[in-house]
Amino acid sequence: MLLEIGSKAPEFNLVSDELKEVKLSDYKGKNVVLLFFPLAFTGVCTTELCTMRDDMKKFNDLNTDIIAVSIDSPFTLKKFKEEEKFNFSLLSDFNRHASRAYNSLYEEFPAFGLKGVSKRSAFVIDKEGVVRYQEICGSPGDLPNFDAIKETISALN
Repeated sequence: MLLEIGSKAPEFNLVSDELKEVKLSDYKGKNVVLLFFPLAFTGVCTTELCTMRDDMKKFNDLNTDIIAVSIDSPFTLKKFKEEEKFNFSLLSDFNRHASRAYNSLYEEFPAFGLKGVSKRSAFVIDKEGVVRYQEICGSPGDLPNFDAIKETISALN
């Protein structure tokens, strides 16, 4: 079931690429773009996160942090972050709790018969932890609507 726009975003407690526990509530007082992506080191995921990396100044100017989540281990995410020079946190949802809470989990991934892979999706969560935008892509090859994400954030400030 989709989250309602205007509803409280589900809390999570995940491990970062820096091997630190990170909770959504750690970001209270800032807007957040929360991205779920299928797998590190894959073409579309790399394109998506590099697009966000390259727009980071705009997000910072709008008091917004980026968080990207996948089911990869924190060790894999650390290497992915280093190689692509991402300037935001990558979080491991290895146990799939956050992906499920945000309705962003493929029970069976459309390729390779993999089970329990995060769906590509984007959420904008405001300073009070309320969902203001959500997009769950229909295919792992689709990218989120970056312009709609930026418009939503601009309207919050």
